[in-house]
Amino acid sequence: MRASVLILIVVLLIAPKASGQGFADLGADAEEYSQVTPGQTLVFPADHGAHPGFRIEWWYLTANLEGTDGETYGIQYTLFRQAGAPPPERDGWANQQFWLGHIALTTASRHFYAERIARGGIGHAGVRPSPFAAWIDDWQLAASDEAAAETALGFGALRLSARGDDFAYDLGLTTEMPPILQGEAGYSVKSDRGQASYYYSQPYFLAEGTIEIEGRTIPVSGRAWLDREWSSQPLAADQSGWDWFSLHLDETTKMMLFRLRHDDGQHYFSGNWIDGSESTPIPGDQIELEILEETDVAGRTVPTGWRVKVGARGVDVTVAPLNPKAWNGTQIGYWEGPVRGAGSHDAIGYLEITGY
Repeated sequence: MRASVLILIVVLLIAPKASGQGFADLGADAEEYSQVTPGQTLVFPADHGAHPGFRIEWWYLTANLEGTDGETYGIQYTLFRQAGAPPPERDGWANQQFWLGHIALTTASRHFYAERIARGGIGHAGVRPSPFAAWIDDWQLAASDEAAAETALGFGALRLSARGDDFAYDLGLTTEMPPILQGEAGYSVKSDRGQASYYYSQPYFLAEGTIEIEGRTIPVSGRAWLDREWSSQPLAADQSGWDWFSLHLDETTKMMLFRLRHDDGQHYFSGNWIDGSESTPIPGDQIELEILEETDVAGRTVPTGWRVKVGARGVDVTVAPLNPKAWNGTQIGYWEGPVRGAGSHDAIGYLEITGY
């Protein structure tokens, strides 16, 4: 009964409204919450933790993996925090924070996903900045070596573990690189009208461990990418969703791009070029995204094959999904899966598509 009530509350809080407030209501007015403003300095490890004064935030990890069986895999771990009421934050059962966890595992022929919902204030879910931990029940992403974690501003050595009905993963994540600031020094603009988020990433994780599919355990290794964002109004009311890419172009060069779709077709483009510890904004007029392939999944048509061009950076890649049916049929459904790019670069990464 309690779980059913929580599901209803979360759906009412974050489901799209008939009046039209952007995808998942993320374009709704949020004047009573903390606001994203330019010129703020992100501080680590403190900003790995939660920001309850803001309406929404997430800890989002994806990984492209190769198994010892010769197969390619992808995994996703996401923890969302959604505020049900403005600050101040209340204690215990009166706490107004709600938490949503998503996990997924993708193969070339199958896609598994699971979802959990919890409320704040009672220990079932939360985030600790140092030593880092982001958990919902027994799903967790947490520092595995406290000393090593501090050397990379809180993200040096992590362990990721989660289990669904027919799948699981247990991975070690390591990096010696500091977090990478997206947008302009962490201030990521989402529309010409000023909607924005604070946004940083850790795209340099090396991943090694095991995945489990229907009782079969497979050793895997590869690359992982962690995204962190928080905001109170990250979308404009007329933005229906986004197409988001994270691409590993080689060992040191990464690229993040997104297109936020406006109802009138005048979409907003942005991205960052990442080379080592340097992160440089990519102006929207340098980004070209062309849909090459569409997939019918979950009763809708979703663009899953793309041509991605950034002329100023010499990027022209055709991006194809490992599995075009990688749909997360969660309370708010979306497409999320591993991709591979060919052309000017041999890329791997992840694609997220919402609002279709």
